Amino acid sequence: MPRVVPEQRSKFENEEFFRKLSRECEAFVATGTNLSLQFFPANLHGDQRQLPAREYVDFERETGKVYLKAPMILNGVCVMWRGWIDLQRLDGMGYLEYDEERAQQEDALAQAAFEEARRRTRDFEDRDRSHREDLETTAGPQPWLKHGRR
Repeated sequence: MPRVVPEQRSKFENEEFFRKLSRECEAFVATGTNLSLQFFPANLHGDQRQLPAREYVDFERETGKVYLKAPMILNGVCVMWRGWIDLQRLDGMGYLEYDEERAQQEDALAQAAFEEARRRTRDFEDRDRSHREDLETTAGPQPWLKHGRR
């Protein structure tokens, strides 16, 4: 199952959902809610030893605010959320933008998965056909099998 839809850019530009979120709008975290961000998947041993790059989490640009950049796949479209959150009030501003580079990578992955599925189906059909032909030559015609039909 592909993670992205075909024609991601078109969906991003034409759907009302994305048009609204691509304009800068208020972002907030209600009091008592923890904002949990995971920037890197855990490695094979379950450790997370990498630190997010300043490009994605910047506490130094402005005192009292954290500037965030978060890539994600939203409704089958590769997007980047950019914004900031005030560390005292837990509110801020942010917007979505289309992530062209990641969209191309995901399209390539989806195409490769499709081609692999097509290849495996073709291989299965070839093996099945070969197996049926072998049965026909060794056992002779068998009236209960429908020869030549699929």
